[in-house]
Amino acid sequence: MQQYVAVVFALVYAGMIFGGLPGLALNRTAVALLGAIALLAGGVVSSGQAWAAVDMPTMSLLFGLMLVSAQLRLSGFYDVLARRIASAEASPRRLLLLVMAAGAGLSALLVNDIVCLALTPILAEGCLRRGLNPVPFLIGLACAANIGSAATLIGNPQNMLIGQVGGLPFAAFTLDALPPVLGGLLLSWAVIVALSRRDWLLERSVAPVAVVEHSLWPTLKGCLLLLAALAGFLFTSIPREVLALGAGALVLVSRRTLSRRVFELVDWELLLLFLGLFVVNHALAAAGLLEALYGGVRALGVDLSQPGWLFGASALLSNLISNVPAVMLLLPVAHTPQDRLLLSLSSTLAGNLFLLGSIANLIVAEQAARLGVYITWRSHLRLGLPVTLCTFAVSALWLWLSWGELLVAR
Repeated sequence: MQQYVAVVFALVYAGMIFGGLPGLALNRTAVALLGAIALLAGGVVSSGQAWAAVDMPTMSLLFGLMLVSAQLRLSGFYDVLARRIASAEASPRRLLLLVMAAGAGLSALLVNDIVCLALTPILAEGCLRRGLNPVPFLIGLACAANIGSAATLIGNPQNMLIGQVGGLPFAAFTLDALPPVLGGLLLSWAVIVALSRRDWLLERSVAPVAVVEHSLWPTLKGCLLLLAALAGFLFTSIPREVLALGAGALVLVSRRTLSRRVFELVDWELLLLFLGLFVVNHALAAAGLLEALYGGVRALGVDLSQPGWLFGASALLSNLISNVPAVMLLLPVAHTPQDRLLLSLSSTLAGNLFLLGSIANLIVAEQAARLGVYITWRSHLRLGLPVTLCTFAVSALWLWLSWGELLVAR
């Protein structure tokens, strides 16, 4: 049975590396889901064990916040914000700062993938209308969305998982994460400005982008629900998933917006990816193979319980198999709050290195391509590599200054 589990695990994580399996039209979500089904069909886990393996608090938190973000998207909130930023009377440097500040701020409170999906087309169109090259601004948006999402336990899916499984307090985590996030964001802006100073201008026509008509009350409703949920996270002991689901339930209570339209904006593939990976990783641990995997790595001289190795492994795996699967694999060796903050920062910031490093990057590239603006892996790497190195350096320095003695003692 161990061999069967090992084969399923190997195939699933090969799918995470390659984005699918050769010869089959499968994406990562389908591979993870089929892996879970294979374990059920093979009798490795029962249906009850499979459901028990799924961390429902994490799934519920993610689903509830997706509903709130859907409310803001349907209300035209993102469209209005993007229009105002794109039309702001500012130099290219200041405009880039506005774009990155908005992307980071929104991504700290809402799932960063949705922020990039909503803002990219309008920002790209706005840049082209001003005679500006959209590429530096869009790469800046993607980088800022990744960086900003590391600031809170609701900014991205892996942070939600780390916070829920690790039982981390919302306010304390944010206070610890905010300094390296802000420092990294400013350095990233400076890097992109320095490397793009000769690439600001681009004269080209552009077709208008369709926008969602702005509605004041739905926008106000979405903002109030988000603020109420944040207040609950900060000042009450009510479980975060309950607060998020409560806010999501109120989104569905509407006389104008059809529930179907809200559900259409939920990222069901991400939820299914989580579900499949929870089952696969549970089977691996139950078969004793996860500990054997850690032992094999230790035999090679890599001790994942040490901060340096954990940081490096998280950064590497996040670019190989994506950050959510990487965090699922490494979370069992992140025993302390310091380890979990380190895991959050490294797995999230690593997404800026390659174009394929995060879903946010891919969303920006795909949305821009529809307007004839192409972000290649080379153009992304030219900015993403120094941005990643700078944010890694800031985070490592902050972790050392904050917990240097604790980390050395281990």
